Order: sequence, then structure tokens, then C-alpha cells
Amino acid sequence: MKGKATSFDIAYKAGVSQSTVSRALRNSPLVNEETRKKVQQIAKELNYKVDKNASNLRSQQSDTIALLLFEDSTSDDSAINPFFLSMLGSITRACANRGYDLLVSFQQASNDWHADFEDSNKADGLILLGYGDYVDFAEKLVKLTEQGTHFVRWGAEVSDVPITAIGSDNFNGGKVVTEHVIKQGRTQLAFLGSASSHAPEFFERYKGHCQALNDSGLTVNPKLQINALYTEDAGYKAANELLDSGESFDAICAACDLIAIGAMRALTERGIKIPEDIAVVGFDDIAVASFTFPPLTTVKQDTKLAGELLVESLLSSIEGSDVKTTLIPPQLIIRKSCH
Repeated sequence: MKGKATSFDIAYKAGVSQSTVSRALRNSPLVNEETRKKVQQIAKELNYKVDKNASNLRSQQSDTIALLLFEDSTSDDSAINPFFLSMLGSITRACANRGYDLLVSFQQASNDWHADFEDSNKADGLILLGYGDYVDFAEKLVKLTEQGTHFVRWGAEVSDVPITAIGSDNFNGGKVVTEHVIKQGRTQLAFLGSASSHAPEFFERYKGHCQALNDSGLTVNPKLQINALYTEDAGYKAANELLDSGESFDAICAACDLIAIGAMRALTERGIKIPEDIAVVGFDDIAVASFTFPPLTTVKQDTKLAGELLVESLLSSIEGSDVKTTLIPPQLIIRKSCH
């Protein structure tokens, strides 16, 4: 063969279309493994190298994914919820394995942050992590859909906004961890975390919490649910509010680990022993959860699988396939804060 091999040469030898060759060389899940290996072997034999610039010009694609993080209040200068840090690593690896670059940025406060990437060919699609108040955020998701932007988000499935998400099975996670607390003989369980559509993931965890109480014949006491969002400081304040309320309780189920860690600090400052006096459980299994005192019982979300599914779903959408919301089963992690 004279001159440089092209993707059409590979397609001819493999007996497939040129578009199938392009997908196979990107490790697209739309191409079965046998065909993918065959195409990649022929490409290797022909010493074929992807001309990324020419490919991008033909397809009007940048071969870049934009990851937009919500800027959270944190105890350090990162402004990134620590739960998302391990997921960020998984997303980076998944992009590299598929031949995509990753552009990481914060979601801007302006109303048009969502239009800055795909429209300007900075990225072929968006991955969204975090959202603040979901009621406000949902409006931006609707705009993204209306303008035909390819995107996928990490979060709860929300019935009134039929938009693809990869998320944890928050209801069952909340149910399983509450069942564990009840099995330890606790009967008056408090819940620290928002229980409204403003934070649908927390709301699902609270619903699972209430289901476990009902299944065990225990009363759901609305006075034992205290609103809190995402941070240690919020958990600290919520726990102090609960303690000052005079309501009797023997366990705290926190909507996330950061809230649980803040609650543990509030209890410790008041001389309350964990778990002897009050058991505490969280949700997420962030890195620090195993280093609290005592180590925190929690619910693990599979961030490695989450990152892979976010990238796979987004690329499938870019390639024209229908993608559906996927909920990942959570795993109970038992440590000394409730055992």
C-alpha cells in the first residue's frame, strides 16, 4: 500500500463501514468486542495513526469532554465536595481510555454557563457534578435539553425532569443504613439533612430512612428531622439544634458523611459518647470517614463505576444512542460509630 493508511483502508480490510472504524478506534461500546479488536489489529498492522486535527475538522468534534463542578463551601480552599474527588479521578481515566481530553471547570454563577462549551466547540458534551439548590438547577437542565446539548449528570432520578442521570440508589441506601441502626437496638432515630425537592438525593435517603422505621413498627417523628446541606458546619449546627430542642433520640442518621462528621463534633463537645450514648451513621464513604473518632459507619457509593458510567453514557449520547438513567447499588460499611 502506497502512502499513509486511512480509516477507509481499515474499513475495506475489516469489511465494515468507516464510521464503525472510527467508533472502534475510540473503544465505543456501540461496537462489539470482536469487531473492535479486529479493527484495532488491522490499524496496528497498517501502522495507522489517527490524525486528530483532520478528524475534528471533518466531524466538528473536539474530542474533549467538559466536566463542570459546582463550587461548594468546603473546610479547605478546594471548593470541591470531597465526595467528587475520587469520582474525578475515575472520570479522568475513563476519558483517557476512550481517547478524549477532559476540560475541568466550575459551573459559573451566570445564567449562560451551560451554553459556553458545546456551542463554542470547546467540548462535545458535558458532565455535571453537584448543583446547589436543585429547584434552580433544574431550569438550566431544561435549557441544555432545549438547545440540544449532550450532557449527563450525577444525581438522583427526578420524575418531573426526565433527564439522564447516573446516580446512587439513594432510597435503598437510606433504608439499609437505617435498618442497621435499628438492629443495634436504637429506637429514636434522628435524620440530619434536607427532606425536600431542593436536594433530591437527600430526600430519597430520608424516604428510605422513613420506610425502614415504618417497616420496623417505629414512629417517624418529624421533629427529629433537621435540615442540613453538604458541609461539616451544617451538620454541627443541625446537631446542636437537635440537642437544644429537648427531643429524645439515641441515633443520628446523617444524609452525608460531612454532615455526620459535623454532628460528631457537636456531640463530643457536649460530652456525649459515640456510640454508647448516641450512634451516628453517614452516607458516601469519603476518605476521611474511616479516620474519624470513632470511625464512621456509612454507605459507600461506587465512585469508580460512577465515573466510568458517566463517560460511557455521555459518549453514547454524542454518538446518537439512547441513554437511560442508571442507579448504582450502594454498600453498607460498618464501623465503630454504630456497630
